[in-house]
Amino acid sequence: MNSVDPASTKLLTFNQRSASEDLGCRRGDFSRKHYGSVELLISSDADGAIQRAGRFRVENGSLDETSDYTPGTWRRTDVHLENPEYHTRWFFKYFLGKVHQNYVGTDAEKNPFYLSVVLSDQNNQRVPQYRAILWRKTGTLKISLPYSPTKTLSVKSILSAMNMDRFEKGPREILNPEIQKDLLVLEEQEGSVNFKFGVLFARDGQLTDDEMFSNEMGSESFDKFLNLLGDTVTLQGWAGYRGGLDTKNDTTGIKSIYTVYQGHELMFHVSTMLPYSKENKQQVERKRHIGNDIVTIVFQEGDDASSSFKPSMIRSHFTHIFALVRYNSQNDSYRLKIFSEESVPLFGPPLPSPPVFTDHHEFRDFLLVKLINGEKATLETPTFAQKRQRTLDMLIRSLYQDLMPDLHKVAPQPCATPTPPVPAVCVSSDGVSRLQALKLKTIVRGDAPTSLVTTGLCRKEPWESQPFCSTFPYEIVCADSWGQSLLAATDAAGVMLLDGKTLPPVQVFDRTMVVKQMHVLEPQDLLITRADKGKDARLYVFRLSTMKRGLEERQLVRSKCDSRENKLEKTKGCHLYSINTHHGSELRIVAAIRNKLLLITRKHPRFEGFSAVAPGAESPVEEFQYIREICLCDPPVVMALVDGPTGENDNMICVAYKHQFDLINESTGDAYRLHHVDANRVNFVAAIDVYEDGEAGLLLCYNYVCYYKKVCPFNGSTPMIQSNTSDFHFSWNQMPNAIVCAFPYILAFTTDSIEIRLVVNGNLVYTAVVPELQLTSSRSDIYFVSSAPVSSASNCSSRDTSSQSSPQTPTGYEMPVFPSPLGDGEAACKHIFKIPLCNLVGRSIERPLKSPLVNKVLTTPAPAMVPPTPLISATHSLSLSRMEIKEIASRTRKELLGNEHIDLITLFCAHVNGTI
Repeated sequence: MNSVDPASTKLLTFNQRSASEDLGCRRGDFSRKHYGSVELLISSDADGAIQRAGRFRVENGSLDETSDYTPGTWRRTDVHLENPEYHTRWFFKYFLGKVHQNYVGTDAEKNPFYLSVVLSDQNNQRVPQYRAILWRKTGTLKISLPYSPTKTLSVKSILSAMNMDRFEKGPREILNPEIQKDLLVLEEQEGSVNFKFGVLFARDGQLTDDEMFSNEMGSESFDKFLNLLGDTVTLQGWAGYRGGLDTKNDTTGIKSIYTVYQGHELMFHVSTMLPYSKENKQQVERKRHIGNDIVTIVFQEGDDASSSFKPSMIRSHFTHIFALVRYNSQNDSYRLKIFSEESVPLFGPPLPSPPVFTDHHEFRDFLLVKLINGEKATLETPTFAQKRQRTLDMLIRSLYQDLMPDLHKVAPQPCATPTPPVPAVCVSSDGVSRLQALKLKTIVRGDAPTSLVTTGLCRKEPWESQPFCSTFPYEIVCADSWGQSLLAATDAAGVMLLDGKTLPPVQVFDRTMVVKQMHVLEPQDLLITRADKGKDARLYVFRLSTMKRGLEERQLVRSKCDSRENKLEKTKGCHLYSINTHHGSELRIVAAIRNKLLLITRKHPRFEGFSAVAPGAESPVEEFQYIREICLCDPPVVMALVDGPTGENDNMICVAYKHQFDLINESTGDAYRLHHVDANRVNFVAAIDVYEDGEAGLLLCYNYVCYYKKVCPFNGSTPMIQSNTSDFHFSWNQMPNAIVCAFPYILAFTTDSIEIRLVVNGNLVYTAVVPELQLTSSRSDIYFVSSAPVSSASNCSSRDTSSQSSPQTPTGYEMPVFPSPLGDGEAACKHIFKIPLCNLVGRSIERPLKSPLVNKVLTTPAPAMVPPTPLISATHSLSLSRMEIKEIASRTRKELLGNEHIDLITLFCAHVNGTI
């Protein structure tokens, strides 16, 4: 292509950008104040005595509880279960009763460990991968590894990926399939699938727990709230999850409140439904249950101006989270306030501001998700974590001692069809039957994830992708969004502008311009690129307005020769560059030339409607100035610019090389060790600057790990880098190739999946399978490429589904069929998808942006939320009510206990297919 198609130039249109540019909307949003602040809560009882409840984190949605000020937006799609069972209970879902391998060994400290490996298919979407679980006394680690038919995968390489390279005894395979029963017990130590929550009724003016527990009856508004929570069930003969209540002799009451929410059975210990004793003022029977619940709802009557509840009113050493609920009959709304003991890690969803809910079903969803997430978070507190670690250590050591004699026995005959490249476990037909029966019994007793059976959700999630370009014949090297268009660099066809419609791409640069990195900065009217490679690589800067005018006037496509005046001379040999993500004061560029950093700034920032240079100046090169050079010990692999709070001698550069992340002071060049990576091999992915309450912090991503490190306060030119209570880390399930931070989410793009977690705590909320995935742009809207065609691509909003033999797979899900691998001579065709950033961050468009290809400026405001176009319509023929799932379990249990001759496998399959 040597010239611009005039028809294409006329037809290419531009709509307003769906999110503010240059990531400005992501800075300043990472504030833990969204999740409350820690306070020392003190109150007085009825006699005036001071009651202390320790330090609690108080969430009320705003600094002023009665304020209507709304600092941000809140949407229903922000409400997610964190670390949901259908994403985390791997052994039950992918291993139990299926062909896989189990190994045992001892680490360098002589602590036993177990490793389970299975070759599975991601969601039946023809994406084979290895899943591995490492069982250690400190907990479990789960990772996915790509499958290659030509590359062998050894146990040692799997453990090395898990940062285990030294052993006291090398891993040996366990050939007895009965080991799966013990490993299932280990997995159950991760926490409960079902939950019991306390519900305490408090009348207006009651200040002590004795008064609250002595309320024999509730009220009309309290009964209305209980009906919203769940169903009233009779305890005698109850076959479902009982939450510690007596279901035989009515010693803990006659009725209770029960519900199933996204596969979790929830039993509520309601104070007015538990036994009441007139002689016992302390109501010990009621306190025995509610006082031993980790999470308790306190329903307090009275208006918001009445005396407020404080945790010090409840004498309990076990309850860590209180959810204060008030009902306002005037506007038929609920107000929510959360108290969390300070050791409880942050958990979502954050309360809206103000925390008032007029939609009752929306309130129910929010409250139940908040309670479930809260109890899961509490299990990570030191008190519970230490107990769980001791239990896990004891189980692992006991199992290891029992296994030692079996490890020396003669192995059984090899299987006929081993799973390559790791040898498969031989399981006889009887063994399969027993293990499938074990899987069914685990479901029946309520210790297995059944989320998908009862969810049946079809709502649009914020990360749901939209088709942008149905076919693109070239490999994209890098890209960035220009308005609603995508500027994409390819090796085969140069740089092209795509509008996402049926029009052909418009060529901007020919193939002589080999672009490896680019940034489109619309407010600065700049395009920054790194072109060529090796010693010939340089940085180029262009005016977007000049490029736009050239496209409008149908000028010839630019070449490398035409761009000589646009190169920054001192950047020759640059192999990497980075810019500051927020340009409030000045644009800063740091270019890496081998082990040298070159700091560049823009002398005259260009603002909209104002030009600091002569109108005839086509090249912006003269606007840049070279500040200084900084020498490093090694060439950097990853770089990120970190803005100091003042901008005066406190700006920093984060660099990653060898086995470490360092902070470099821009003014002095001094280096400070930020984080050391203790691993034999390091794959650096990203260093992302996030700001918490105006203070700098960094997400350091490498291998499977993501660390959050706070870098504050700045003391002159020296940052105070030390362990902080706000620091945390988490592990990805699959090694990412790129990371995108869009508060409240952080997204990892791997070779065939998008893993979505929460920035504030790293908890997993969703994993979307996308074959042959490549992230292309994320500075505004997120663009990625996949081999999946638009017509059959995976819809990111549909729930994760495992193999069809899994009991939690709804038969009504429509499974997309991805194309088989290409044959000889076939050309790969790429499909480009888009995730609007506004859907993720919930920000409205502040102003219209100009089109690079159309003279007219659009002034009509665009909607704040663009409804995403689903890539596939998921149908749900299996939709179960709250009670139906328990009826299934009840009938299954009766058939198991009453008919010894029943075919368990037939029953299991019937459960899967929804016919029982």
